Amino acid sequence: YASELLVRGGIGRLTIVDADTIQPSNINRQLIATHSRIGEPKARVLAERLRDINPEVELEVIEDFLKDENMVELLDRHRYDFVVDAIDSLSPKVYLIALARERGLPIVSSMGAGAKSDPSKIHQADLAHSYNCTLARALRKRLRKLGISRGVPVVFSSELPDESAVLEIEGERCKRSTAGTISYMPALFGCQLAAYVLQHIHASSAIPPQHAPTGN
Repeated sequence: YASELLVRGGIGRLTIVDADTIQPSNINRQLIATHSRIGEPKARVLAERLRDINPEVELEVIEDFLKDENMVELLDRHRYDFVVDAIDSLSPKVYLIALARERGLPIVSSMGAGAKSDPSKIHQADLAHSYNCTLARALRKRLRKLGISRGVPVVFSSELPDESAVLEIEGERCKRSTAGTISYMPALFGCQLAAYVLQHIHASSAIPPQHAPTGN
């Protein structure tokens, strides 16, 4: 959702990283997941969709997991205007945030949408001010060990999770279970992530008020 909204919002160059393939369990909540595309790489299907929206968009498509050994090379390959972290595994999430901070790259990170259902409880905030989110709590703990206690913008839900929503899943690598996710919550998280990026890029490139053009 975030990448599509960024392209629709005028972003013309993106790097997409995802090693997963589309599974039946994705259909309830993921924009690119349809029965006709089951088994296909998510990054590739998303790239097709983005190019259909803007044929001139420049895409680097990486069908791989973000791991310690490739993350440094990837972040050093380009000077990114923004990094959007939508990783749902803790260790690579921690490493990506730490590397982005180390390089002075702006980053916004998505917390967990699973076991949540109230759209009004989705917020943008510093990670230090997030609450009622298991992933955010674990992320804060790990980042503190690296000397990072604030300055990490996140999108999170303050709603208390429904503990009965944990589901066993099959067919997705590196996962044994997941918190059930209602269809609209990932979309709303994606909207918030895209809005954060677009607003901050606009603010950083805006003409200062004293130099703004005027007209009759």
